[in-house]
Amino acid sequence: MAMPVLATKFFIPLLRTRAVPRPRLVDQLAEGLYSGRKLTLVSAPAGFGKSTLLSEWIADAQLGDPQLRVGWLSLDASDNDPARFFSYLLSAVQRADPAIGADALALPSSSLELTLTALINDVAQCSGAIILVLDDFQVIEDTSIREALVFLLDHLPSKLHLVIASRSDPLLPVARLRASGELTELRAADLRFTPNEAASFLNETMALGLSAEDVGALETRTEGWIAGLQLAALSMRERADVSGFIQGFTGSNRFVIDYLAEEVVQSQPERVREFLLSTAILDRLSGPLCDAVTGQTDSNGMLDSLERANLFLVPLDDRREWYRYHHLFADALRARLLRDGPVRLADLHTRASAWHEQNDLAEDAVTHALAAGDFERAARIIEGVVPAVRKSRQDATLLRWLTLLPERVIARRPILGVYRAWSALVAGDVDAVEPRLHAAEKSLGARNDDGSPAHESVEGDELRMLPVTIAVYRAAVAQARGDVIGTREHAQRAFDLTQPDDHLGRASAAGFLGLASWATGDLEAGVRAFGEVRTSLRLAGNTADLLGTTIVVADMLIPQGKLREAQRLYERALQLAAEQGEPPPQSTADLHVGISELLREHNDLSAATDHLAGSEALGDDASTHENRYRWFVAMARIREAEGQLDAAVDLLDSAERLYRRGFFPEVRPIAAMRARVWITQGRLAEARAWASERGLSTADEPSYLREFEHITLARLVIARHPVDRDQGTIQEATGLLDRLLAVAEAAERTGTVNEILILQALAHSAQGHAAQSLRALDRVLVQAEPEGYVRLFLDEGAPMAVLLRAATNKGLAPAYVRLLDRTFRQAGNTTVPRTATAQPLAALSERELHVVRLMATELTGPQIARELYVSVNTLRTHIKHIFGKLEVNSRPAAVRRAEALGLI
Repeated sequence: MAMPVLATKFFIPLLRTRAVPRPRLVDQLAEGLYSGRKLTLVSAPAGFGKSTLLSEWIADAQLGDPQLRVGWLSLDASDNDPARFFSYLLSAVQRADPAIGADALALPSSSLELTLTALINDVAQCSGAIILVLDDFQVIEDTSIREALVFLLDHLPSKLHLVIASRSDPLLPVARLRASGELTELRAADLRFTPNEAASFLNETMALGLSAEDVGALETRTEGWIAGLQLAALSMRERADVSGFIQGFTGSNRFVIDYLAEEVVQSQPERVREFLLSTAILDRLSGPLCDAVTGQTDSNGMLDSLERANLFLVPLDDRREWYRYHHLFADALRARLLRDGPVRLADLHTRASAWHEQNDLAEDAVTHALAAGDFERAARIIEGVVPAVRKSRQDATLLRWLTLLPERVIARRPILGVYRAWSALVAGDVDAVEPRLHAAEKSLGARNDDGSPAHESVEGDELRMLPVTIAVYRAAVAQARGDVIGTREHAQRAFDLTQPDDHLGRASAAGFLGLASWATGDLEAGVRAFGEVRTSLRLAGNTADLLGTTIVVADMLIPQGKLREAQRLYERALQLAAEQGEPPPQSTADLHVGISELLREHNDLSAATDHLAGSEALGDDASTHENRYRWFVAMARIREAEGQLDAAVDLLDSAERLYRRGFFPEVRPIAAMRARVWITQGRLAEARAWASERGLSTADEPSYLREFEHITLARLVIARHPVDRDQGTIQEATGLLDRLLAVAEAAERTGTVNEILILQALAHSAQGHAAQSLRALDRVLVQAEPEGYVRLFLDEGAPMAVLLRAATNKGLAPAYVRLLDRTFRQAGNTTVPRTATAQPLAALSERELHVVRLMATELTGPQIARELYVSVNTLRTHIKHIFGKLEVNSRPAAVRRAEALGLI
């Protein structure tokens, strides 16, 4: 009696009318078919759209070749009977071509090789190509069936193309076929929806109308897993807060859990289920680790079988030693594990913590100890690795740990108490630092009745050096508050407490002594102090902090006008960072930001932007917490140079939100930088409000910590001069600049001197003092040329362009001025917005300004004279003066120059 055949097993899945087209994958499948390869393998876990993709490909292939025939067989567990399997296989082929397989069906079912030989002979004689699809092949476990299929593949006629879709790799000669170029394979990585495909599925197929941000978030959370996207989409229907759901969407979503429980977890043997649940707590899995957590002894074999079964296991290395679960799958497992209660969870985490500690994987050991609620264990491990964490500047890790430890645990461990104080400093909560230092100091000195220490911190170098650390942090607090005397006192105490071999302690103390010098404007002393810091850090082998000092030293070299030296310092530091390998040392991203600021000054905006892009690509781990705001400042300066002033203001706003006081002297306040952009924009009222809020006055005495603000105030007064014409006010600004100049010259801050001289040149020119203006400009040119300053001049816009032309006429620094003039023209800086800083030099009188505006009309000379109620001869006199002041020889040229200067 013939076995009954279920017709539904031969149906090719219908292609949904609104299915997401996947031409990139269809093309790969087509290429495998028409290049004559024997086998196409589509192997991926449940829910990755294998059957849907194959049905799309078949529809596309038959559209292009109506003669193409297809046999499809959907397999299930009952097909492990060899007779049943080949009966269905032959029936599938016959549905593609009824002339094939009659002889094979007549043969005894026990002779699989004879059956396949008959099938092969029939196919070889037919006309046209046939595709045979075996779907859900993972259910086939019978060895004889697999051996028969190996025979079929070895003798497969060119007209038959075999396609296997499976959740796990079949035990077939896949490697041999791959090596011989006879295999086309698509895996989970290929089948994942791309962002565009995810958007099409969610918004067109599922008709959700999600924003690009929501689509991106959902695609990231599901890793392109089609079933996950679909189940998430089902969950979002009828929800009011779609974005909120997406942010909270994980594998614990009930649809995902139900799906996985039914389709994956429940179908596994008890031993496998137990393994999956026990290891769900792990972010990374290896055989030895899983053995420790599960109590089993063959976890390597289990992981290997799970990978072959495509059970949502992702290999993390080429040697297949480390894996992770698909994120949603892990979430689902963890949600199920929670049902077993907190006791089991704590036990699993404790085992994981112990294994990681034994294998010197401190971060994971701490993470699992915290998850187990074993805070004493976590605190002990943290204290043991504090030196390494601090040396490598893994500040974020230490901060995260400290926030998770209870107060009662920290109170008994002065080492952690001190670093909790440091965490407050990092967060910008300066007021919270001293109480925490005091508590740690008290804990450090507490004794039991027998005289033994009452604290629980482990004896060692970290505990021995704690008084030095406490003094250093007190210096940091004083520095953050602008208390230079206090900074020096605490830093000196820290230095005095150090031992000769305490290189890190000596580096920290010397660093704060250097910062105190910096805060007073003694930059030469500050640079010398940081030379000692760098020597100590080299002796300590602390590359991360050594790189970080580059930024501090460069910040002092730049006001000294030593741009070339600062750039060489950055270049050497970047080379050293590159030599450290991957991952890049912390501060590497900050180095890119620092050198970008120098490149901007040299007007190499492209290279400066590239360095900022490189910094951003490295991510937060390659940057220090205290310096992250600087990226936004540097980008703001580039946008300012490009004329994108609104963007510059927005970036400075972002920088201000990230800024944390307490690390370095605030010598360039972000608010003052923003005021400078406002001045360029002509938003003088806002700039005046800033100056008023800061209590700035042109009568103030110079102070280094307010020098940048006072220079900004002088800019504001000069910018207002064309509007209010108050000679007294601009003279006050000139007086302020004179005082600032004297102090900066005495301290040999040549870079600052250059900026002050520039402003003096502009202020004198605004008052009509041409000779004084050129004298100031001449000094700047002499000092700026060797260091390659460019933006120092370009940023002043059209007024500086006019001054440079006057310098040309006087023969001042001819080669340098020609370079600057050419750069002005290339940058288009002779045409600037009509803002306060874009006003021309006050070389033209009000009457001459009126004449210039009339010259831009179509009025003739006599008509202009009548308009002005002057004689033609008087008009000619005005025009002669205008030509001289604008350095032109004709009316059209005068009009063009006036337009460039913003006059008309």
